Amino acid sequence: MKFQFNIFLAALGLALILESLPYFLAPEGVKKLLERIRDVNPSLLRYMGIFGIAAGLTLVAVSRVIG
Repeated sequence: MKFQFNIFLAALGLALILESLPYFLAPEGVKKLLERIRDVNPSLLRYMGIFGIAAGLTLVAVSRVIG
């Protein structure tokens, strides 16, 4: 399998766009959310992180099966 740098760059660019949208659309809401996250139990944040990783890996795997 050949590494497709153009697809990697497109995926990275899309990730940056999606990650930046909340800061552009609702900066005050992001600040409030970050203040609330500060009080969340670290183990819950860890579970949310592992869920996000698993969901991302699942989506990548599904995209590989479909394409």
